[in-house]
Amino acid sequence: MFTSETQIRIHYALTDQMGVVYHGHYAQFYEIGRGEAIRQLGYTYKDIEAMGIIMPVVDIHSRFLRPAKYDDLITVKTTLKELPIHHKITFHSEIYNEKNELLNTGDVTLYFMEAKTMKRCEMPEELRKKLSKFY
Repeated sequence: MFTSETQIRIHYALTDQMGVVYHGHYAQFYEIGRGEAIRQLGYTYKDIEAMGIIMPVVDIHSRFLRPAKYDDLITVKTTLKELPIHHKITFHSEIYNEKNELLNTGDVTLYFMEAKTMKRCEMPEELRKKLSKFY
């Protein structure tokens, strides 16, 4: 299992009048966590795109347990619970506050697709090799 952690400080623009993070921002938190997880493997989305592969989001689920608030330092824990197969990859996210209380969970599924044809394709072999040592 591959896991990565990323911290984000909640700034005022992310909150509503009550100082609570607006629910729509959680998808961005998941994306930041995914991007940093891929970076920890030695790649960036830009690198993958340079291989001719794009990764559109095809499914997202989110569960809100407690609110994140203005000036909180949250930790986004991003996990690949299983080695991706075929064209699909699912990232599981857990978001914690500084008290280590679980605030939110989410699952985001993306497809590997050839940029030129917009057809599904396998995960790049280089990325598969990097990930396989965790499973």
